Amino acid sequence: MKPKSFYSIANKFAAALAVSTALLSPWAMAGQEVQEGYNTPIPSSIMTPDKVKTRIGTLEFFDGVPTEKTADLVLENLMFLRGVEAFLNGLPMASTHALVEGFKSIGVTEAHHMIVTDKLMDSNPLFLTPNTDTVYALNSFDLEKTGPLVIEVPPGVGPGTVNDAFFRFVVDMGAPGPDRGKGGKYLILPPGYEGEEPEGYFIARTPTYINLLILRGFLVDGKPDAAAKMFSEQVKIYPLSEKANPPQMVITSGSGISYNTIHANDFSFYEEIAEVLHKEPLDFIDLELRGLFASIGLQKGKEFNPDPQLKKTLTEAVAVANATARAIVFRTPQEEAYLYENSYWKVGFIGGNHEWLKDGGAGGRYLDARTLFFYAATVNTPAMVLKMVGVGSQYAILTQDSDGNIFDGAKSYKLNIPANVPAKDFWSIVVYDPQTRSELQTSNPFPSKNSTSGGMIENADGSVDLYFGPKAPEGKKQNWIETVPQKSWFPILRLYGPLEAWFDKSWKPGEVELVK
Repeated sequence: MKPKSFYSIANKFAAALAVSTALLSPWAMAGQEVQEGYNTPIPSSIMTPDKVKTRIGTLEFFDGVPTEKTADLVLENLMFLRGVEAFLNGLPMASTHALVEGFKSIGVTEAHHMIVTDKLMDSNPLFLTPNTDTVYALNSFDLEKTGPLVIEVPPGVGPGTVNDAFFRFVVDMGAPGPDRGKGGKYLILPPGYEGEEPEGYFIARTPTYINLLILRGFLVDGKPDAAAKMFSEQVKIYPLSEKANPPQMVITSGSGISYNTIHANDFSFYEEIAEVLHKEPLDFIDLELRGLFASIGLQKGKEFNPDPQLKKTLTEAVAVANATARAIVFRTPQEEAYLYENSYWKVGFIGGNHEWLKDGGAGGRYLDARTLFFYAATVNTPAMVLKMVGVGSQYAILTQDSDGNIFDGAKSYKLNIPANVPAKDFWSIVVYDPQTRSELQTSNPFPSKNSTSGGMIENADGSVDLYFGPKAPEGKKQNWIETVPQKSWFPILRLYGPLEAWFDKSWKPGEVELVK
């Protein structure tokens, strides 16, 4: 008889241990009571009670089958949930669509048409959190109409970006782009392009037909004239097929006029999504998002015509979704959004990734971070999140005062900006309207202050106190930004050419304090 090896004894012990462990497991059924109507024990965890109390009401079943009333209730709730998710996930594409439609409303309809804010961006347009301190050149183009498109940018352009129809990054231009501020020719190739790629261009591919171009130019001696002239005379946009005889640029002033570039917050939001889906290639969004939209009737090639019940459900869903987006923006629950301990200053890009990846992708898509950004802002570029000392810009948003309260336009507040602001170029504070997320409309078309405008009173230590309220404090009008009674407001701090002290947080702004 062969002696038992150590391994055979160990294997039997392991087998016995596995059996004893299994008997204690919720997956094991041996020894359990057999319920009435069954021949073997059934784990309670897989059963459905005849009545279940939930937040949407009591759900009733017969032997696990929902009653007709319960089925109607939960299926309507499913459409409600999908309507909420469609809003939150569709924000980037609805925002792009709204910008394109806004541009069209003032006659900017072709690729060689461009808006230039020659007298800066004032509070007349409805535009998500723009700044008042740089000159914008704005354009949208349709590659389905133009084919490969050339964009010539001159030397000296500040940060510039092309974004696609889902507000995804395509390419940077100007200082953070491959031309590094020296200017150059960019060639934007449409979806599915298989033709030649000529030399002499910075080439970028986009997955969508509709794209946005956003260029910024800095003030010279505090004035927009030089940047406005550069954009109006030197930026060229034309189809590659017309490079021998490009069309004349048509420039429209974006200053001092009223137009809307903001997506809807009611049922018509879904109609905006439908228009984008019909326009763009099928695969510009992934299968999961396509499925979400299709579940509520939004599908490429099919008319969006919900029946009265679905329309009622979606009308309620968009109201809840809009409130959810506003809660994420104005009462941000994510701790990593906040820049400093015991402070309400927060970033616009939670997680520091322009693709909205959480923990580098380990946590998937950071959905709430994407919602926060696109409900409050536009333009998506890695230049806004990368540490680029002395280049580009950095932002800090504030939606609550030092006591955690929402700002009241009828009250007075003070903000201290410490000395030695770490901005190579300049810093600014702009005040916005929480309803529109656009510049606050007051008696001053530019609700802002910046370090290049001059005239602000400095404290003895070099810091600056800014005041916010319906009336200027006595002797402090130079440092005052007007607010509106019966309304709220919120500020954004921008640093252009941010320096190391911003990134290492050795410098930080004060909190906005209520003046009592």
